[in-house]
Amino acid sequence: MRHPATPRLEAAWRALRLWLGASVLPAQCALCGIGCPEVLCSPCRVQYLGQGWEQARSRCRQCANPLADVATLCGRCLRQRPAYDATITAFDYAAPVDQLLLQLKFGARLALAPLFAQLLYDAVQRQPGWQRPQLLCPVPLGPARLAERGFNQALEIARPLARLLQLPLQPRLAQRVRDTRAQSGVAPQERQANLAHAFAIAPEHGALLHACHVGIVDDVMSSGHTVNALAAACKSAGAARVSIFVVARTPPRWITDMHY
Repeated sequence: MRHPATPRLEAAWRALRLWLGASVLPAQCALCGIGCPEVLCSPCRVQYLGQGWEQARSRCRQCANPLADVATLCGRCLRQRPAYDATITAFDYAAPVDQLLLQLKFGARLALAPLFAQLLYDAVQRQPGWQRPQLLCPVPLGPARLAERGFNQALEIARPLARLLQLPLQPRLAQRVRDTRAQSGVAPQERQANLAHAFAIAPEHGALLHACHVGIVDDVMSSGHTVNALAAACKSAGAARVSIFVVARTPPRWITDMHY
């Protein structure tokens, strides 16, 4: 029989190993592997993430899916409005950003999180007429997933993003009250049901949401069911508006083929 403290000790030991790896191992570029003091070398940053790389992309204001014309909302959002009101993303979920996100999420390369926060902040600054939220909330992980991974990638991105936007961060505002299967392993038609009743607002923080504009932070948005479920929980608790801040957005035609 396992001691009840074992999962907590395992999570602490995993976090210590991650910190030691980030602090002691020599730095190298996350894309080309060349030795450099930053997480990306200057040539890769300019080539793949250079300023203006995504500025020309026209996107739906509500869900951030690419648009083919000058419309402000896509057909999906016009037919069935999601619980969230706006989405800002930095990139499509495509190379090389997808590989960088995989390194953060499954390779525990936490030094990438501030880079993603900066790129997302730059995308916010390029967004005309964006409405400033009153607080930021990362998409929470369930206890089992958090113990297994040792960190929440959404929180790692939300921390530096909150500093850049000069907004309060509420990492415990929402709770994942039901451990769900990873959305990438669920058939598209089952993903909404997979997230049903998965999130709840922590009772001690419920008063914060009255007539509040909440910003939800995540790494990748695919079908949108995860952020939509969390946005619905915020709205039910009294939030007036919910905006999504996500590093990468998976266009609809790629959702059934993604592996992350």
